[in-house]
Amino acid sequence: MTAGREQADFRGPLDVTRAATAVIDAQDIVIGWSPAAERLLGHGARDIVGRPVTTFLAPGATSSGPPLQFQGNEIRVARHRDGHEVVVATAVCALPGAGPAVRVLVATELKALREWEARLALLHGLATQSPVGLGIYDTDLRLTWCNAAYEREIGRPFAEFRGMRADELYSDGKFVTKGHPPTLEAVMRHVLDTGEPFLDLHFQGRPPSDPDTEHLWSCAYYRLQDADGRVIGVCEDAFDISDRYKAQRRLALLVEAGRGVGGALDVQVTAEKITEVAVPEFAAEVTVDLAQAVLEGEVPATSGAAAASLVRVARCCPGDGSGGTAGSGEPGAPSPVRYPPGSPQDRSLSSGGLVLDESELVIPLRAGNSVLGLVTFLRGAGAAAFDSGEVALADELVARTAVSIDNARRFARERTASLALQRQLLPQQLPEQSAVDLAHRYLPTDDVTGVGGDWFDVIPLSGTRVGLVVGDVVGHGLQAAATMGRLRTTVRAFAQLDMDPVEVLARLDDLVAQSAEEQWGGAWAAGGAYADVTTGATCLYAVYDPVTRRCVMARAGHLPPAVVDPDGRVSFPELPAGPPLGLGGLPFESMEIELPVGSLLALFTDGLVEARDRDIDHGLDTLGRVLGDRDASLEELCDRAVAELLPSGPTADDTALLLVRTRELDASQVSEWELPAEAVAPGRARELATRQLHAWGLEELSFATELVVSELVTNAVRYAGGPIQVRLIRDRTLLCEVADTGHTSPHLRHSTEEDEGGRGLLIVAQLVQRWGTRYSRSGKTIWTEQAFPAAN
Repeated sequence: MTAGREQADFRGPLDVTRAATAVIDAQDIVIGWSPAAERLLGHGARDIVGRPVTTFLAPGATSSGPPLQFQGNEIRVARHRDGHEVVVATAVCALPGAGPAVRVLVATELKALREWEARLALLHGLATQSPVGLGIYDTDLRLTWCNAAYEREIGRPFAEFRGMRADELYSDGKFVTKGHPPTLEAVMRHVLDTGEPFLDLHFQGRPPSDPDTEHLWSCAYYRLQDADGRVIGVCEDAFDISDRYKAQRRLALLVEAGRGVGGALDVQVTAEKITEVAVPEFAAEVTVDLAQAVLEGEVPATSGAAAASLVRVARCCPGDGSGGTAGSGEPGAPSPVRYPPGSPQDRSLSSGGLVLDESELVIPLRAGNSVLGLVTFLRGAGAAAFDSGEVALADELVARTAVSIDNARRFARERTASLALQRQLLPQQLPEQSAVDLAHRYLPTDDVTGVGGDWFDVIPLSGTRVGLVVGDVVGHGLQAAATMGRLRTTVRAFAQLDMDPVEVLARLDDLVAQSAEEQWGGAWAAGGAYADVTTGATCLYAVYDPVTRRCVMARAGHLPPAVVDPDGRVSFPELPAGPPLGLGGLPFESMEIELPVGSLLALFTDGLVEARDRDIDHGLDTLGRVLGDRDASLEELCDRAVAELLPSGPTADDTALLLVRTRELDASQVSEWELPAEAVAPGRARELATRQLHAWGLEELSFATELVVSELVTNAVRYAGGPIQVRLIRDRTLLCEVADTGHTSPHLRHSTEEDEGGRGLLIVAQLVQRWGTRYSRSGKTIWTEQAFPAAN
């Protein structure tokens, strides 16, 4: 017998056709001996026939015991021919009739019997207790047998559906495993014809016992043959994996949500992602409504009144083509929503918990003690209601979304604060200047907050002059930006006092050194939580005068500017370097150069020209080549410089670039006179000023200008010496300047009734928009500004 046939042999080990068999007479003498008995005990028929049973069989379970008595099925010890003992199971069957044979004794090894009993128990378990549905179909594919699990699945006694085809029992079912026949009959017919089994085919359908719910089974099919190899049918194993499939879908949904939700720090994008993930796998429609405060980066109110301010930010319903838009109104624009009293949404907002109402599930988006909004899941008519597992899944999805939305909200708030900080720290729109044309670029390394430690500024100064500043604070981010803001404000304040570049840097250096000492001396800095980013900052300050076309500049550890003359020749002036701010030890030095009209001056930070893969000289050469194009506008030059020097965007250092093209005031806009310091000088000055104003068509300003010139020249004659310079400049305002050799500045004061003087400067201050004093090596200049009449 082959191994296959032996495995298919379902005869028991005590079957007379398989077991060791002995025929015994009335005196317990063996009169018949089977070949199987010879194989089991080694005794041939010639050796054992005619001898008593006790020759090979002990009376009981041991080799010694009471006389041998046959009482049905027993466990005994048999002696092999070679002397060893064999534990056997025996059975005795009496033989009727008058012949010498009285009974038949069959025996088999106890081990073989126990194996057979285990196989019987297994078969019984499969038939009555196994959760796997088993069915046997004949060669006509009609059901001939099924186990209890299969019967429960059908929901009727087996006798009522015996002989039916599988496709009749599951008429609407189909195989969803790709690459296999779609119907039950096609699969079984293939197995019968080829003998090739199918394993783990997924079949989807509605069982007769639960016709309202889709189930999924893992099925196996294999051909059945009898002991002779004849095909007798096909067996179906089917295990309901609906719960496992749902769990896998839920896990896949969570994985997909983990990939999609929270990938962007944007509240509306995050809300749209959960709708895209959940539809249509989990629900037919999903909406997300958020408190208006969340979209603005704020924490919504914890009271129920917050419901009045909810807006719809995302809705996905494939049936109406809404996709992930925000609902009604302009695509992507959040629209206000109102919930009727008693609606699931209203109840969820009131209770703060989820609400399940048949095919509608509403779950609040919670962050701490605040409700950010609501997520509503809807299923269509005829769809199964949300079960407990699906409610738990939706709750987990919403919880993850709430965390992501809260993170996006926090980011929006920090981003708004950072942009507000940037607007306060950096000039958003440079004032139009008569002295220069301007263009600039600013690229912070921290593109999240949008601020950094580099800065630039353009400061209008008296006499139509303009101050140009660029600086670099160590590090980047908010701390460097805050330090940059302090330095920029300080430079602007010093520049407004008409200090020359050397004095501005010297005072700024003292302030930085003092600030660093106070910071590092404070107890709060002992732990090293805040690094000193002030010391080591660099700065370049230049002042350009469009009347004289002279530019005075000084630097504190900063790179020198690039100067491009009207012919396109590029140079980097050898401006004395000076130490970085806060280090002290060396004085600052300035350089004065003349800039022809149309010259280009470029102030920049090292982030533009220096990189890890490029030395600074190469960067300067590239910048010079870009700036040498005289036909390009300033904006084009800025774009080209950034594109060539920073092709991949911001680097590890912040970048600032300020380009200015110089102008010159026309001679017709400036009138200047030199007067001796004599008593007649005020009258002469009034006469010259009035004549010039008439020439400019500014007669309406004659009265005020005469008083201003008279008062300032009188003070110069009285309190200073040397020649007096009077200058009128017609620019965006009327500027009047009186220069003398004195170094003391007049001050406003309130005169008493007894004072004979001291009121002149107070009157001047009332007549002009601004006034001030600037100092030079030769003395001081007092200047005033007056607005033109409305017609001018």
